Amino acid sequence: MKSEMEDPLMVQIQLDHHHQSPPSSTYTFTKPKSKPTKSIILKMVASVAITLGLLFVFYSILFSVLEWRSSYRYSVVIDAGSSGSRIHVFRYWIESGKQVLDFGEENYGSLKLSPGLSSYADNPEGASASVTELVEFAKGRVPVGMLEKSEIRLMATAGMRLLEVSVQEQILQVIRGVLRSSGFKFQDEWASVISGSDEGVYAWVVANYAIGSLGGDPLQTTGIVELGGASAQVTFVSSEVVPPKFSRTISYGNVAYKLYSHSFLHYGQDAAEEELLESLQNSVADGIVTDPCTPKGYVFDKSSLKNSSVQAAGNFNECRSATFAMLQEGKENCAYKHCSIGSTFTPDLQ
Repeated sequence: MKSEMEDPLMVQIQLDHHHQSPPSSTYTFTKPKSKPTKSIILKMVASVAITLGLLFVFYSILFSVLEWRSSYRYSVVIDAGSSGSRIHVFRYWIESGKQVLDFGEENYGSLKLSPGLSSYADNPEGASASVTELVEFAKGRVPVGMLEKSEIRLMATAGMRLLEVSVQEQILQVIRGVLRSSGFKFQDEWASVISGSDEGVYAWVVANYAIGSLGGDPLQTTGIVELGGASAQVTFVSSEVVPPKFSRTISYGNVAYKLYSHSFLHYGQDAAEEELLESLQNSVADGIVTDPCTPKGYVFDKSSLKNSSVQAAGNFNECRSATFAMLQEGKENCAYKHCSIGSTFTPDLQ
């Protein structure tokens, strides 16, 4: 009978691939008839070491990739503007303690629905269907297991700011009910009407984050003019002392940014156009009103006209003059050193 030492050595190896384990493989090693030389032993040791090293690197990379993919997080924001509500769904990850955003198709999605929430002033319950459709869009981009961990917020802007506070609250209560039952992480205060100056600050942060200027010299940042439907936000870093009413300070890393930020209500694209048209109609008792800011050939909706016929003239110089005159209304009441628009303070531009 052969001794136990002379029997072939049977070794069973199983690789755990986490999700799917392949069938175990059996390898047979036979006891050599002669002792290997020193050089052969060294080569074998080196070969095994290299193989183990490569396996270690491979699995390290595999595990890091799996960990990175599993660390995706999601955040949902509804921007409720005057002309419509747009939902933004972000997929991001944490790197060196900071949130990293990538606006590629896989990591960002949005959907806009009209009309805006302010159009439901006479029927607050009507806002429910609009917000529900936006929430369903977000659910299609966030894994079911991540819903309760992903925050959803709604920020209403100028369209809602134009409504009475009591009407705002009625619409918000309807929206909060939808968001509470959405499955996302939500608190009632996360659905609100934000101030115009805060709206400008958010736009400024986004713009400077996108161009990579946050974290550097404040005076090397870029100012923004955000033209909404009902209001226009102006926000930038000023070297001039800004009155507290118009001042905002934010920090990014170790850098503090002192901002001028103000929202000019009624100067959004839609509201300003309506105001200019009304001003032109008021200047003529009867007859035809010439609108220099609308291209020739445009036919106005008669239901939107006050009491006159309006003809589009498409004259740039006259449009510029009419617009400038509108922006200067109320300037005589300016109580500050600089008032570029009406009686509102604006720092010197450099």
